[in-house]
Amino acid sequence: MTPDTPATPARAVLVARAPERAAGLAARLRDGGLEVVVAPVIERAPADDLAPLDDAVRGLARGAYVWAVVTSVNAVDALADAAARTGTSLAETPARWAAVGPATTRALAAAGVTTDLVPDDDATAAGLVAAFPDPAVTDPETPAVLLPLGDLARPTLDDGLADRGWAPHVVTAYRTVRHALPADVAERARAGGFDVVVVSSGSVAREIADQAGTGTPVVAIGTPSADAAREAGLRVAAVASHPTDDALAAAVAQALTDPAASDPAPSAPRPTGANRAPDTSAKEHP
Repeated sequence: MTPDTPATPARAVLVARAPERAAGLAARLRDGGLEVVVAPVIERAPADDLAPLDDAVRGLARGAYVWAVVTSVNAVDALADAAARTGTSLAETPARWAAVGPATTRALAAAGVTTDLVPDDDATAAGLVAAFPDPAVTDPETPAVLLPLGDLARPTLDDGLADRGWAPHVVTAYRTVRHALPADVAERARAGGFDVVVVSSGSVAREIADQAGTGTPVVAIGTPSADAAREAGLRVAAVASHPTDDALAAAVAQALTDPAASDPAPSAPRPTGANRAPDTSAKEHP
C-alpha cells in the first residue's frame, strides 16, 4: 500500500451485551482487528415480589429440593442476593446443582457452589432436560426441583422435568427489562454502520429488531437465540457452536468471511411498538 492509498476501514461489530459480560468477547474481536461497540439492550431487574424467591432459598437451605437448576448468570446473581437477604448460604445447601453452560457454572463456583450437572453439547433448557437424570428410588416420593427463572422464560424446562417424573417449582428470580441503546449507536445501526450484531438471548434479539432495525445480520449465541432472531425479522449470519467467547468470536469471523452462508433475508418484519406480541424467551445469556 502506498502512502496515498487510504486504509481499509475495520469491520464493525455491535455486541449487544452489558460491558462486564462482553469484555472477553470484545477483547477477542479487537485482537482480530475489528471495531467493537458494546451496548446492552436489556438488563436484569429484581422480581416484583421478592418473597417467593426468598422462601425458595430458605427451602434450599433446609433440604426441600433435590436439585436446583440454573439457566443464567442472572439467576445466580438473584439467588446470591436472596441468600444474603435470608442469612443462608448457597454453598451449604444439600441440593444437587445443574447449570445450563460454562458461564453459569463459573457464576455458581464464584458463589461457592459445585455444579453436579452440565449438558455436554446443548446449552439450552431442552439440553438440560435431555441430560437430567430420572428420579432415583432413594429420592422423595415427589422429588422437588427448584427452577429460579427469568420472568420471560418459556416452560421448556418446567414441562420437560415434569414429564421425567420430577416436581418442578418455578420461581421468578428476576425480570428482564429494556435498556435503550445510546442514540448514536441506534442511528448508526439503522444506517447500516455495523457489519454484524452479536445477540446473546431471544430478548436481546427482539430488542435489537425494535431499537436498531432488522437490516444488520446477527450472530447468535445458540439455537434458541437464532430462532428468536428469525422470528423478529432478523437475518442470522452465524450461530456459535457453544455459548463461549471463543465460539462467538469464531462465529463472527465466519459471518464476516462467508456472508453468503447466512439466512436469506426474512420475508416479513416483526411487529414493533403497540403491535408487538408479548415476549417469551428460551434460555437467556444476556
